[in-house]
Amino acid sequence: MPQLNPSPWFFIMITSWLTYTLIIQPKLLSFLSTNPPSNKTSTTPRTTPWTWPWT
Repeated sequence: MPQLNPSPWFFIMITSWLTYTLIIQPKLLSFLSTNPPSNKTSTTPRTTPWTWPWT
């Protein structure tokens, strides 16, 4: 059963995870958020009921 042989895919998996963890992830985490969260309180808009012309 060749799928039980870890030799072909295990090295590729470890290499890709190390590349992601050591190279790509720090570069992605260094970006600043373009829309930082704010502490503004949300206000609910004041709505008026709609008057239907046929009632």
